[in-house]
Amino acid sequence: MKALIRGTAAVIGLFMVAVIGLVATVLVDGDAEATEISDGGGGLRGVPAEFRPWILKASKECTEPELTPALMAAQLYQESKFQTSREEATSDAGAQGPAQFMPGTWATWGRDADGNGEASPWDIGDAVTAQGRMMCSLLKQAKSSGYAGDVRALALAGYNAGWGAVQDARGIPPFAETQHYVKIILATMPRFQGPGLYEVSGSGDGADAVRRAATRLGTPYAWGGGGPNGPSTGFCDGTNGYLNGKCSASSTVGFDCSSLVQYAYWPSTHLPRVAAAQYGATSDRPVSRQDLKVGDLLFWSRGGSSAIYHVAMYAGDGNVIHAPRTGKNVEIAPLTSAMPERDYYGATRP
Repeated sequence: MKALIRGTAAVIGLFMVAVIGLVATVLVDGDAEATEISDGGGGLRGVPAEFRPWILKASKECTEPELTPALMAAQLYQESKFQTSREEATSDAGAQGPAQFMPGTWATWGRDADGNGEASPWDIGDAVTAQGRMMCSLLKQAKSSGYAGDVRALALAGYNAGWGAVQDARGIPPFAETQHYVKIILATMPRFQGPGLYEVSGSGDGADAVRRAATRLGTPYAWGGGGPNGPSTGFCDGTNGYLNGKCSASSTVGFDCSSLVQYAYWPSTHLPRVAAAQYGATSDRPVSRQDLKVGDLLFWSRGGSSAIYHVAMYAGDGNVIHAPRTGKNVEIAPLTSAMPERDYYGATRP
């Protein structure tokens, strides 16, 4: 959380006591649209595979039921978009790692949760576990404070601005940054909520690829976005990437159909970036519709291999996993209705 400085010297003095060593944040607006399919178990979806077990563990260890996996995931997304590199997950204020801890706050909450011999805000396990402990403590303080309002909102405000600032305001502090932080996280939670685990049967590269793609269920579609390292903002090309007359792709962090497939198979299989090229790279291994296996690639075209416009992965039981189009999210859908049946072109095996 960025230090917020307001008004007179007296106010500054009180506030600085509250914010020493606080967590810093990178404010990120996200698409909060939800789908009905979950990938992560425990009511969690749309979270990178390397984060999911730590979020579930931290949520379970907290005795406050309000600290749900979806709340933790939405907060992590707001803090860092699940970024872990020093270049992408260091704020201007000096906050570090996916949970954006300031060094002073990390000294209080940081532990070697992953057992690698070092407590580091850059380690996913260490950072998420510390986030969970701090939020759990803040929820307890919010409940005992007697302040009006959603205890989740109060705890988030404490994470952003410091509990001292919450006490001074006897509620959410009147800082635009903090109020936005609380509002966007609570609004984004549905994106990460889900009923349970989507199970992928089988073993091998194909099944592993579908499992990896399933960790991104609920991620928005972004034309031109995404790649081997995960989702990213896309672009508009004059025809694609628009929603309601505006360029949606350039402000949406997500995948398009072929980048999701590329991400799912990386690094074991290095597929090209676009759907037509993915067909070209695998067309020497065609698969009939009756012989589909989990992980096979399915293509749709409006006129031959050069006009392929969509790719999906077979997920078993007559379903596919894919990123359908602008305005939608990565989803599981029946093969027969995922795209126009008349455009189905064929399947290949990477």
